[in-house]
Amino acid sequence: MKIIIAGDGKVGLTLTEKLSAEGHDLTLIDSNQRVLDSSVERYDVMAVQGNCASMRVLEQADIKQADLLIAATNADEVNLLCCMTAHGLNSRLHTIARIRNPEYGRQIFTMRDVYQLSLMVNPEKQAAREIERLIKYPGFLQRDTFARSRVEIVELRVDEGSRLKDVALSNLGGVVNCKVLICVVCRGGEAFVPGGDFVLQAGDRVFATADSETLTILLKNLGVITKKAKRVIICGGGRIGYYLAEQLVKNDVTVQLIEREESRCKELAELLPNVYVIHGDASSQTLLDSEGVADCDALVAMTGMDEMNMIIALYGKKRGAGQVITKVGHTDNTGIYDSLGLGSLICPKELSANNIIRYVRALQNSEGAALTVHSIAEGQAEALEFVVDEKTLHMGEPLKKIRFRKGVLIACITHGSQTEIPSGDSTFGERDSVIVIAHGGTRLLQLNDIFE
Repeated sequence: MKIIIAGDGKVGLTLTEKLSAEGHDLTLIDSNQRVLDSSVERYDVMAVQGNCASMRVLEQADIKQADLLIAATNADEVNLLCCMTAHGLNSRLHTIARIRNPEYGRQIFTMRDVYQLSLMVNPEKQAAREIERLIKYPGFLQRDTFARSRVEIVELRVDEGSRLKDVALSNLGGVVNCKVLICVVCRGGEAFVPGGDFVLQAGDRVFATADSETLTILLKNLGVITKKAKRVIICGGGRIGYYLAEQLVKNDVTVQLIEREESRCKELAELLPNVYVIHGDASSQTLLDSEGVADCDALVAMTGMDEMNMIIALYGKKRGAGQVITKVGHTDNTGIYDSLGLGSLICPKELSANNIIRYVRALQNSEGAALTVHSIAEGQAEALEFVVDEKTLHMGEPLKKIRFRKGVLIACITHGSQTEIPSGDSTFGERDSVIVIAHGGTRLLQLNDIFE
């Protein structure tokens, strides 16, 4: 596909990396020539310097031959004008815009046809939604849902005192007393699709698949105590902090929001009358202690600086905060993050990029495309959900008789309301939901791509 990415910032660069790896014909537009030069050096892409909302610049980028435009500049208004102008030049064009301002949400939804948007993404709102889910269901570092929220892939850390330490996966059932599948293990920054003889070690991060009820049993049997959050401290009053505080208050959670800028504090106090807005430096140990970090149910570090978020998270861990969630802007330093133990990591640009990638794949393969795509293990693997249709091969055949591509694992099959962790005798039929793990750069556009 021919794709134009307008805005070569964090989201744009992440999309360039992912989409170029999938073989798409990419053209980048940005007003900063230096940024463009850096991307051209790293990836096989074309670049046009200029204002992406300008008809002249869009024509230079060959907009009339493009299949998709992704507008991801830092200005919502520019992204909207870019999509409208581009669609006026190419009526068959699909358009995606990043919109961050809360004031535009309802307006764009009700006037979607006017703005000519195929998809709108809001990284901050999506990040807030993910954080709210983690707080609502504590005990896991990450949760990704499938099959209308009936099935999940969750991330857990094997600590020194964990019951999973030194356990071979073939003996896992006897330890946790429930049926789950360990589909990926991260060790030393590298992801593995483990076999039955794989032995878990302290420091491993494991990704487990099961239905939601079984995962609750898993936590209980592992001795992980979870309780409903009643008080949450949010460090950072940006857009994510606003969205998250707004949602938590609706769920009857007491929220303390710490923000350094006095003018922003006043603004937040007006917007969020039921939130305790505190003016101060969230990295101050004295302030955190005075606000009760030691006995809060969750501490969320989401200032504009990764380094400050890490300091806040580490102190929260040390003081015994019930749950720690850390926002990061870059995932390049995963090995460092992992060794520090920063709790759950949230990266807004990755969440948005994965959402857009799913749309691109569905557009590329209109029939049989994945319903859900989640990047796991720092992008070293993907979890995809497909629905079996009349064109799917090997329906009714036991899995042990089917030859699958290398790097592919069927993690779960949902038959109607029944969820199954598959064995060699398992089968799938039409309208079943199949969750597939793709590892090692394996690219899947439709379910039939999993077969050898």
